[in-house]
Amino acid sequence: MHSNRVLLPALFCSLTSFAQPQELVVFRNPGEAPPAQLTRYLQKIGLEQLRDRDREISALKTRDDVERRKKVVREKILSLLGGLPEYRGPLNVKQVGTLEHGEYRIEKIIYESLPGFFVPANVYVPARGKAPFPAILNPVGHGAGGKASEREIALGLVRQGFIVLKYDPIGQGERLQYYDPDLRASKVGGPTDEHSHANGHTMLIGENVARYRIWDGIRGIDYLLTRKDVDPNRIGCTGCSGGGTLTTYISALDDRVKVAAPSCYITSWQELLVGPGPQDAEQTLPRFLAEGLNIADYIELFAPKPWLSASTIQDFFPLEGARQTYEEARRIYALYGAADRIGWYVGPGPHGVPRPSREAIYAWFIKWMKNGEGDPREPALELDPAEELLCTPTGQVSDSLQSETVFTLTRRRAAELMPAKKPLSSAAELDGLRARIAKDIRAVAAIRIQPGGSSPPLRVHQTVERDGYRLEVVSYESERGIHIPGVLMVPDAAGAKPAVLAVEARPKQLAVEPGGDLDELAKAGYLVLLMQLRGIPETAPPASRSFVAGQSLAALAQIVGKTLVGMRAEDIIRGVDYLASRPDVDRGRLAALGRGALGIPLLHAAVLDDRIGRLVVQDSLAAYRLAVQRPIHRNLYDVGLYGVLRHYDLDDLLVALSPRPVTVLNPADALGAPLPMREFRELYRYALDCDASLGRAGRLRIAQRGRQDSLRSYLR
Repeated sequence: MHSNRVLLPALFCSLTSFAQPQELVVFRNPGEAPPAQLTRYLQKIGLEQLRDRDREISALKTRDDVERRKKVVREKILSLLGGLPEYRGPLNVKQVGTLEHGEYRIEKIIYESLPGFFVPANVYVPARGKAPFPAILNPVGHGAGGKASEREIALGLVRQGFIVLKYDPIGQGERLQYYDPDLRASKVGGPTDEHSHANGHTMLIGENVARYRIWDGIRGIDYLLTRKDVDPNRIGCTGCSGGGTLTTYISALDDRVKVAAPSCYITSWQELLVGPGPQDAEQTLPRFLAEGLNIADYIELFAPKPWLSASTIQDFFPLEGARQTYEEARRIYALYGAADRIGWYVGPGPHGVPRPSREAIYAWFIKWMKNGEGDPREPALELDPAEELLCTPTGQVSDSLQSETVFTLTRRRAAELMPAKKPLSSAAELDGLRARIAKDIRAVAAIRIQPGGSSPPLRVHQTVERDGYRLEVVSYESERGIHIPGVLMVPDAAGAKPAVLAVEARPKQLAVEPGGDLDELAKAGYLVLLMQLRGIPETAPPASRSFVAGQSLAALAQIVGKTLVGMRAEDIIRGVDYLASRPDVDRGRLAALGRGALGIPLLHAAVLDDRIGRLVVQDSLAAYRLAVQRPIHRNLYDVGLYGVLRHYDLDDLLVALSPRPVTVLNPADALGAPLPMREFRELYRYALDCDASLGRAGRLRIAQRGRQDSLRSYLR
């Protein structure tokens, strides 16, 4: 018995028949299952990062201390967003209609926040009082209606003498990014799906979709300042939920905002981490906690200007987090002698802006933008039919105006940002590429461990005797708190054996079923270690129709400076450490097989670990750039890496693996559908040309594998 194997007598059993599916599960308690383990692991890292930040905040004793930190924080936030667009060209405002209502009117306009990127908006203008008026930018939450949603606060403010600009954020109202004119609906789902799907594109080039959402609002302020009836020194901002997020971002980053009142967004990451977790993609900037930031930093960037946070008692954004953030920010405001300029109001009910909250917001703007002159009590409000607020003939800018989308903008940006590829012509160039790619992988995927570490002790939970080999249900601790379940298939034959490390997302009982690939390999004399990498459920999860499945877990990893690809690549390297330590493994014949999404971390691990002598990847994404060249992707968050296309693509990894043999079977597009061989060969022309110029034609094999094709033939 191998010295690194630790038997658990109470769990050990020897069976002569095939184990039933449930008997291959290691972690039966949902609280100990791999997804729960990974969540706790990431939460712990995040809470430690927040404690480090708390110590930094406690050390701020003077206004100068705060000002120095504000400069650093602003630069960090802009960097995590991927910067904001630099375009400040004409808005090309089109007036498309007006609704008259006696005390006020609603002007219907369309402006361009970027060339061809159209923003439909409604401008609520008082019919009484003397211009110039104070003006409020009013971004909306994640309702499908866009600017037609949450109109009560705009109506209440315009009747108090404020000009109010409500506009459609991307993915809402008249700005669906993935609009299907036949369905008259989005192809990818509701507003949050639209945002997170768009972020899949931007993520790959090192940008967050929030940059476009913020920019629409900043350009909305640009528009307000073109109006002669707007006082440029009295610009405010308020919005709820996703609109509260935008209020927070825009107010922190645009100095022209003088008074801010976000509602139902402000909380703290201490409470989000252990509560509802990350929300939409634009609300979770990568490395946010790793960079020592928290939600309070946005408010502190705004200090000492007047800021009101509005919450509700039953909001899903934790109320305790709102209290923590208010207390911290109030101390910072006090350093400016401005403790009276920060407020926190808690209204009744669930997520939203009930009338008491709206009246608290009216009172805040009246106090700070109208010298307290006004009555914050809300009168009876009458809403126009939503269709009367439309600014386009069809109700969508995509077909009415052939608008740009986040996808088309990102496709153009990616073409500018992706490094040019030049076929290699010498061994020295190959060595240089390997060194660069290895360095980039460690930085982009956040991989820290080195190959060749001590072998992780393997626990055997169960043994099943099969024809020609024994099957052991096992687990090992990849790092503290992360236990990797798997199956070890050990042939009966004595002596050193070729070994295969296999990773896939299917439940173990399906991957090792008799007659399958791994069963065939074990019977042919291969020692097989099947690993279910961290966060992968042991049993089949419920089917999801979401195009952005996995976004929440990926966001949780990203915010603390980790990546799913990187952590899973580290698990693979630890698995290789184990196999290489076994005396019955022929280290010169160690191969690896990756299927589906897990083929991507395997490619990354193999570049860093040359003990993997041969590689087979099946049904995996062929190239990251497919997700910026085509509008629809699926499950990209399982394999995506922030900024990866600024450094490398998957074909670069295949070149860096040279001279080791690699087989790519049934490559997939960004939707997970099979990619035609002709298209794939063109996509991988660079890698094939590199092999040809280096005299290694045929090292990279590309094939469509049929149902009857033996996997063994690709491991020879």
